[in-house]
Amino acid sequence: MADLLGHLASFSRFSANRGEREREDAAAMRELGATPATPLGLAPGLELEWLGVAGYRLTYEGQSIYIDPYISRVPLSSVLRRGAALADPALHERFVRPPGPVLGVLVGHTHFDHAIDVPEIARRHDCRAYGSSSLAKLMRLHGLGERAVEVQADARYELGPFTVTFVPSLHSKLLLGYAVPFDGELTCEHLDGLSPSAYRCGQVWGIHIEVAGTTFYHQGSANLIDEALGRREVDVFLAGIAGRSFTRGYWQRILPRLSPRTVVASHFDDFFRPIDAGMGFSLNVNLAALPEEVAAVSADFAVATLPPLQAVGTAKGP
Repeated sequence: MADLLGHLASFSRFSANRGEREREDAAAMRELGATPATPLGLAPGLELEWLGVAGYRLTYEGQSIYIDPYISRVPLSSVLRRGAALADPALHERFVRPPGPVLGVLVGHTHFDHAIDVPEIARRHDCRAYGSSSLAKLMRLHGLGERAVEVQADARYELGPFTVTFVPSLHSKLLLGYAVPFDGELTCEHLDGLSPSAYRCGQVWGIHIEVAGTTFYHQGSANLIDEALGRREVDVFLAGIAGRSFTRGYWQRILPRLSPRTVVASHFDDFFRPIDAGMGFSLNVNLAALPEEVAAVSADFAVATLPPLQAVGTAKGP
């Protein structure tokens, strides 16, 4: 009950001061922003592009992987109407433009804001999609079952220069700390029934990536299974932060296990806005508080944000 009252009080404070809070978050994003001139210390030939929400393109010497890409944004009205939510090919033409071949799409869980665009990328770029049994079900719905790889915990997947490991994880309980939205396995049988709520969460994975001597850990939702994660020192932690306040001791539990050089924040933007609209922030996300939260664990961890749809790093090697 105390946690519930705390969450309600936090949202009430946000609602009363929403304009000021969003201006503070915008200022924090500018202050924390990595740019092509300050590219996170990535190895030569390595490039990282934030697609918004929890989505990324990671490219090394012209070869790319995508992680939780979300291009075809679903408006809130579609969630309420429960109409079919599918990828928009025109948006893929504009915004999914890797410099060379795509070696795979990695999926941490199958909520619509992580998985809706995965079949379209796999189809267009003739690659496989890696994730849960719910992801395999989604791919079969699109007639792409042969391109789905149902991953195993801690197995190593070699995708060109990328070595990928999937770590069992959890989704934050966004419904006031009590439940995961749209929990369970994806069971939809027809594309016309694939509404936003039909994109069930499925098994949740953290994703560990090694490439060019650099290590990344992608966490699409702010929760974890401590013993499954163990200790995995990484250079860059791609941290979805939207649900962190609903996970008790989140930073204190995960940061010592990863010991990242840099925490790159994501999943703080308003994912109901079109991808080509101006930047907005999720409700009560409090990006401005993030540096202080991380510093409370250790001052050794840098905190950064990326500009949406602008790559940092160098696309070609020396």
